[in-house]
Amino acid sequence: MDMRRSVPLATALITLLAACSTTAPSASRQATPSASVTPFPAAYDRGATYQPPVNPTTFVDKVDNPYFPLVPGTRWVLKAHGADAGETTITQVTSKTKLVMGIRCTVVRDEVHAEGRLKELTFDWYAQDSAGNVWYMGEDTAEYTNGNPSREGSWEAGVGGAQPGIIMPASPIVELTYRQEFLKGSAEDLAKVVDTTATADTPFRSFGDVWVTEDWTPLEPTIVERKFYARGVGLVMEQLIKGGRGTNALTDYSAPN
Repeated sequence: MDMRRSVPLATALITLLAACSTTAPSASRQATPSASVTPFPAAYDRGATYQPPVNPTTFVDKVDNPYFPLVPGTRWVLKAHGADAGETTITQVTSKTKLVMGIRCTVVRDEVHAEGRLKELTFDWYAQDSAGNVWYMGEDTAEYTNGNPSREGSWEAGVGGAQPGIIMPASPIVELTYRQEFLKGSAEDLAKVVDTTATADTPFRSFGDVWVTEDWTPLEPTIVERKFYARGVGLVMEQLIKGGRGTNALTDYSAPN
């Protein structure tokens, strides 16, 4: 899945991470939502069978979560510095849709270019439920090496054991931990909310009221990154904090009026 100056974490969170296994950040507990919050559909519980309830009748026909809005024609450009210097990621919301598990999903085109060449081309599929959670329903991805594509990371919810996950909760709570996707051995990304009042400075502009997640996968346990989401815009910055140092930050953004 593709689609930052460091934001300090609370001392309690730093202590929590220090106590974790070296293979991945701890995801064994979750903050308890208030009674007024709809139970989270993709909470992560180690050892539990993961099969979130998916009912097509509870999904809506657009994605308008303020921290992950997908209006057709919207375009983001992020450029990397540090570990992946020279890479440019161009993401655009298309007018196309795809039916996954009986749910009509918005199709988002994601291109990664390096040294003037296409490195990766991905079509991601997202849908929003009536509570406002944005689900990640799969991807058709091609990673190019010497011009030859590999589709190894592709998956579709409901096919071959793959399950959907959440890319953006409706109401993030600090320490809320959840699966973003699941296909054993291929797509196992997880995320934890670590801040809901952060700032992010990008070449495009500075953003306040930013939600920050820490993302990792058991398939690459030495890598952890933070992702920064701004209200009304979506993803504006990614920061590698374990397994190297690098930043991918917004340089250009446009959306239909």
